[in-house]
Amino acid sequence: MPGMQVFLNRTHFIASVFFLAVTGILLCGSSLQADEKKPANESKQSEKTPPPKKEVIEKNPFPNRPAAPSLDGGKEWLNTSGEITLKDLRGKVVLIDFWTYCCINCMHVLPDLAYLEKKYPNELVVIGCHSAKFENEKETDNIRRAIQRYEIKHPVINDSDMTVWRKYGVRAWPSMVLIDPEGKYCGHLSGEGNREILVKVLDRLIAYHRDKGTLDETPFQFELESAKLKPTPLKFPGKILADVPHQRLFISDSNHNRIVITSLDGKLIDVIGSGQIGKKDGDYKTASFDHPQGMALVGNTLYVADTENHMIRTVDLSKKKVQTLAGTGEQARYRSPGGKLRESALNSPWALAEINGVLYICMAGPHQIWSHKLGSDEIGVYAGSGREDITNGSLEASAFAQTSDITVDGDVFYVVDSEGSAVRKVDTKKGLVTTIAGTSDLERGRSLFEFGDKDGIGNKSRLQHPLGVLFDKGRLFVADTYNHKLKTIDLKTNEVKTFLGTGNDGDALNPVEFSEPSGLALVGDRLFVADTNNHRICVVNLKDNKVSEFKVKGLAPPSPAKKSDNSFTVTGKQTVTVPSQKLAANSPLKISVVPKLPAEFKLSPLAPSKFSFKSDTDTQETVLKGKAKVAGDQIMIELPALKNQEGTYLLSLRFGYCRDGVGGLCKQHTAQWKIPIQIAADGKMKQISLALDLSKD
Repeated sequence: MPGMQVFLNRTHFIASVFFLAVTGILLCGSSLQADEKKPANESKQSEKTPPPKKEVIEKNPFPNRPAAPSLDGGKEWLNTSGEITLKDLRGKVVLIDFWTYCCINCMHVLPDLAYLEKKYPNELVVIGCHSAKFENEKETDNIRRAIQRYEIKHPVINDSDMTVWRKYGVRAWPSMVLIDPEGKYCGHLSGEGNREILVKVLDRLIAYHRDKGTLDETPFQFELESAKLKPTPLKFPGKILADVPHQRLFISDSNHNRIVITSLDGKLIDVIGSGQIGKKDGDYKTASFDHPQGMALVGNTLYVADTENHMIRTVDLSKKKVQTLAGTGEQARYRSPGGKLRESALNSPWALAEINGVLYICMAGPHQIWSHKLGSDEIGVYAGSGREDITNGSLEASAFAQTSDITVDGDVFYVVDSEGSAVRKVDTKKGLVTTIAGTSDLERGRSLFEFGDKDGIGNKSRLQHPLGVLFDKGRLFVADTYNHKLKTIDLKTNEVKTFLGTGNDGDALNPVEFSEPSGLALVGDRLFVADTNNHRICVVNLKDNKVSEFKVKGLAPPSPAKKSDNSFTVTGKQTVTVPSQKLAANSPLKISVVPKLPAEFKLSPLAPSKFSFKSDTDTQETVLKGKAKVAGDQIMIELPALKNQEGTYLLSLRFGYCRDGVGGLCKQHTAQWKIPIQIAADGKMKQISLALDLSKD
């Protein structure tokens, strides 16, 4: 990623220093130098068995740290209902992820963050700080859609002016900053592939602060952008492939994790994949993908770039079977030359094309083109040194920048380098890479920041993160993604011209507006466009350039994954026994809980409140479970008559409370009461009131 070049050689050093912190060597200041002062017996002790756990956690792994800079200065907060401050996060370990949504390295960090959030649900809070590279990425709505597309579940700051970035002295995407539960800056880590190091550091830091009593393990609740998405037949469609002889269209319905097959008049033919994230081979209904992108059709076999599984899949369209062709299912963490198909780890394959029995792969992660001779058991690098840049020359010496689509013209193919905002030409006969639009061969890395929206010839033109390219009779169509336009390139003159799109992010059809288009396919005089952020396919009539929406009749979203029921357990909380309650026979029962909350916090009707009411002696007997109601400063639970069933009951309750009732930070609390109940003819009580003191939380 741009700026990453500065840190690539240092990443392993910085990561090693973090690792050393786990074993007792300290991090000092922002320079991350190791402390050379050691106890006299340390070298001997390190050769023996590790010290007892108590000795480990008594020592602060990050002592004498300064207070972390504030999170102020962002344009807007997303995935939360309001601004969050470091004061709000006191008691939590905080990991700030500095990212930009175009960046493939940043995408690779997201699974690691999701892993950490699941492993440390009550100890760790991840804050994404989106500090944009491209102009288009500074817009809050575009970041919101990226959050939805990448399925991010933590708060994100739109740091469009890079204010927070500068406060923390960040210099590369992605970078992570660690803050301890007392609000102290611990250090930073750049690059991807650091999950194991972070786990070791977090284990040590959490253990220390839990033992010290400065760790707050109250669960947090955030208002996610994903909840604002309405179900649509397509969800962030990525690439399109036309099969003209059979009059059909293949659509990578990327965020539905499936491939849609439709006729050219919009009749649904079939759906490949269950819709659930996975890497399972099998028939159409049971096979699974993870955000597939580009496709290539050879005979009756469809090849699929299963991008986030880091695999190439094949679909036998006759037998309706999905199989894995290449990849291990794990991301290649280091630059690899390739090898055996099922033994070689891949890195974000994004687009595919076939020439003379060879499958060419846009391998976005290592900024290369890979190839596989169909029928062989080998896959490997075809072009690109692996350095992220726009450099022309031989296959070995050339450099690419996040190759994202590919199209074929005889023995030549063209690719778009999205991070370099360039269109490249690869001649398979001459073994030569050139650039036909955008800049190239500038001072190391500078081409990565030469972007814009400018028509012109060759290196005088400017694009902004293009993701789609398609050859047609001496010209190219280009999906100029972040400019929300389609452009053409005359292959005789290399002249770039705007073809369609106002440049505004929108969904109008006359005049047409796109929202980050990314896939193209051509059938006769009809150009199909994957209008990704609008969750639709558009079709352009090239005779008059009129645009309409292409709808697939009978296509529906996949069935959602089964959700767990409303049951939950109370852990680590003392059960409170209340005095015996004498209730009226055959009368409905109301229970009100009035919690005393910390200053500035109020009950939130937006935060989920769930309860269960069951017998203490017969755990199989649940009277009722479901959602409680928030009414002002109390939580109301309504139960049916107990039908003269005396005994002791357990009321378990989980609810949320937010700063000012609607603030960006919402906490969750779980409590349980043991309630002895008597049913009597003279019982008059129809409501039980319970108190709960959380004011010191």
